[in-house]
Amino acid sequence: MSNKAVNRGKNKQASSTSRILTVPVLAIAGCLAAILPNTAIAASYSNDYSVCAGRLLSVGVTAEAASLGCAAALRPKDFAACVVKIDKQTQIAATDALSTCGNARRPEELATCVVGVSLSTKEEANPAVLDYCGRSLLPVRFGQCVVGLRSQIDFPPTQALDTCISADDSVIGASSSSTPPTIIPAGSTPNLETTPFPTQPIVPTQPVIPTQPVIPTQPIVPTQPGTTN
Repeated sequence: MSNKAVNRGKNKQASSTSRILTVPVLAIAGCLAAILPNTAIAASYSNDYSVCAGRLLSVGVTAEAASLGCAAALRPKDFAACVVKIDKQTQIAATDALSTCGNARRPEELATCVVGVSLSTKEEANPAVLDYCGRSLLPVRFGQCVVGLRSQIDFPPTQALDTCISADDSVIGASSSSTPPTIIPAGSTPNLETTPFPTQPIVPTQPVIPTQPVIPTQPIVPTQPGTTN
């Protein structure tokens, strides 16, 4: 066989092998092209709302309740963390904690309050604990009050809850009614639009007494010597 025939056969075999290898590579590339955009899109939406929904679903919250709760939450991750913590560390169900955690300004502090008080009261007033901690604007302080009093004083859990919530309201009312003084740092120029000037005491002025007009005196004319009247 001539060299040309041998080379022609080798080239033909190499071409066929190249086609065989190229087809699977193109197929894999096509699959990756179809998958990667979807993966990138999904990753771009892996945010606080998806984390919130996933956590709520993991503790038995329905898909509808999870979607509504996470969508309405100002901080979805904190909201979900509140529900999950209460569900796992107390006898309160996640579905019961949804509304209270959703209405809390600081959901994680609310959960800390509910868990701490529940452990202190030995699960004797679960629904009440959730309600009281939700009513308090200072849930951590309220929880510390209940736990601290019950550690030294033997009285029913409801009495401790009532005592501490009353004190909580009093503290909040006092702090909101007091106005802090305006402090102007040394060396700074006060803002005339916002900083009032200190008022000086008003001193009444003395009445003005009008003076009498000055009447000019007549000039004295000297008498001539030797004259008689």
